[in-house]
Amino acid sequence: MKKTLTALLCSLLLLTITDVWAWDANAELKANETVAHFSNKDKSLDNFFKQAYGYAVFPTIGKAGFIIGGAHGDGVVTGTTKMTQVSVGWQAGAEAYSEIIFFQNKAAYDDFIKGNYEVGAQASAVAAKKGVASQTKYSDGIAIFTDYKGGLMAAASVGGQKFSYEAKE
Repeated sequence: MKKTLTALLCSLLLLTITDVWAWDANAELKANETVAHFSNKDKSLDNFFKQAYGYAVFPTIGKAGFIIGGAHGDGVVTGTTKMTQVSVGWQAGAEAYSEIIFFQNKAAYDDFIKGNYEVGAQASAVAAKKGVASQTKYSDGIAIFTDYKGGLMAAASVGGQKFSYEAKE
């Protein structure tokens, strides 16, 4: 049973995070497609795009876990960024999602691009769906929106996200 569950988890992980491994020179194109997808899904997000100082776009973040979990994704924000997450608690499965982080002001943006930004477990991401952005407020200068892409994951865990940043050359 344990071997079957482990094989199933590994298979789900491989299927779910293929886009993460396939990150390529088309990063900006993928980011633009992700922005268009989020805008089409919730027109009220347009206010965030227009009014935010800046934003980071993660076209695909792959997440997997069995008791201890992790997530990783590459993104774009006037340079490249990487998100890594570790979580602990009851969890099993794998999934993929997109994420956009909006920066309310220059201070929040500058904190992010310093290169070792962390979002703690208390920060909440809002699932992108029609009208939800109009009811969402910034918290500590950031607002996070996610959109589920696929996979299957059950979790009751705690974790935080850590981001690295590299300026464009």
